[in-house]
Amino acid sequence: MFGAHDSGDTSGYGGLVVRRAPKLSTARPYGSYFDEVADALEASFADAVERVVVDRGEVTFHVAREHLREVLTHLRDDPALRFELSAGVSGVHYPDETGEELHAVYHLCSITHNRRIRVETSCPDADPHIPSTVPVYPTHDWHERETYDFFGIVFDGHPALTRIEMPDDWEGHPQRKDYPLGGIPVQYRGAEIPSPDKRRSYS
Repeated sequence: MFGAHDSGDTSGYGGLVVRRAPKLSTARPYGSYFDEVADALEASFADAVERVVVDRGEVTFHVAREHLREVLTHLRDDPALRFELSAGVSGVHYPDETGEELHAVYHLCSITHNRRIRVETSCPDADPHIPSTVPVYPTHDWHERETYDFFGIVFDGHPALTRIEMPDDWEGHPQRKDYPLGGIPVQYRGAEIPSPDKRRSYS
């Protein structure tokens, strides 16, 4: 899978073969506490949850982006749910999913009830906008900046959406699957590497 012979692709993505189709939706009952969370969301947001996927003992609620902030607020504040901790925001790029190529994934934990779920939303390449969830989970500030930096998702309403890892003048978003791999000039600018005898020693 990782033997790149005729291209600069050393990631293995080009030769990756998915041996089973991903689960697009899971039928009820979901099992565990998943049905309880699903019931609570459906009661308040009948049109917000597009589908639910249960795979390998984990649940993901796919939510329409226009309802994302209110769904996360409900998950945080409802005493029966109390997902008061977010472990962060991550991005995913699915170039073959026309109309929903970019995904943002929210990893939520309920300390009160000892539960974990994921909430996922998507947007198209042509309109890469998702509402910022910093007002709901303030720690999403840096997570959304990183997701913007690496995937190009624009989080509307973010207090200061700038790059966090790459230089401000960097071109493109390096975690997207259409970003060129190998065979391009190194883009680090202004770096100076001292000679070995002048480097700091940690021994």
